[in-house]
Amino acid sequence: MRNAYREKRSLCGENYMEVDLYPVYKQSRSRRVKMKPSTEAQVKLNQRRAERKLEMLIKTNFTPDDIKCELTYRPENHPESEEAAQKCIQNFTRRMKYFRERHGLSKLKYIHVTEKGSRKGRYHHHIIMSGGVSPREIAEIWGLGYVQKIQPLQFDEFGVVGIAKYMCKQMVFGKRWCASRNLKKPTESKNDSKYSRRKVIQVSEHMDDREYIEALYPGWHLGDCRRFGFGTVKEMYLTIRLYKPWKDGNNEHQYHRKRTRSDPHAPRGRT
Repeated sequence: MRNAYREKRSLCGENYMEVDLYPVYKQSRSRRVKMKPSTEAQVKLNQRRAERKLEMLIKTNFTPDDIKCELTYRPENHPESEEAAQKCIQNFTRRMKYFRERHGLSKLKYIHVTEKGSRKGRYHHHIIMSGGVSPREIAEIWGLGYVQKIQPLQFDEFGVVGIAKYMCKQMVFGKRWCASRNLKKPTESKNDSKYSRRKVIQVSEHMDDREYIEALYPGWHLGDCRRFGFGTVKEMYLTIRLYKPWKDGNNEHQYHRKRTRSDPHAPRGRT
């Protein structure tokens, strides 16, 4: 027998929240037939879950004051295997941690992935980490090649979806990414009494109605609302992404998506 829909909130720091609405079931004597996705659908579902997990992890632990960059190798320092490449990036994070301690900076937080180029087969690393260190200092600490594409993390109303999607595209040692142990997980809460199936259907009919969705979650701005599922599952599954503007003292960090005539509520591009 079907019960009310469950609302699961995932609070990612102070600026982002994701809400999942999905059906839950009471136990009954007759067992429900399990609906399994096809292999292709399962691969896509696993990829989506990984991207979303990484996205929420970044939003929970990093801010626009933190940075991302790419670490590459000089030919004479290029590692011969994935194991050697992993050891190189581990040594880098160890030296960076020591550098920050020595200079009175906050403890290092990081997420990195190791990638192997499809054309030349060269290893390189993408890393998101705590800010406060100059490009020159990063290059000296790396010491094996070049530090490229150093940029501050740029958040929009969805967070850092593009970065998460890009960093999840390869797996090394069965893992899509490696992270420092001091990262916090999103704070989760569940509520089985707020939504009925009828209410969820109403929400799905107003997915693009900003005022309607934001009235359900006062103080939050709507990023987007999406309906999804797989196979022949007919129940409604919704994901709502919400955000608050970044604040720096008395000022707000503006998001990058530009305001358009068709969407007057969209945040202005950051300068």
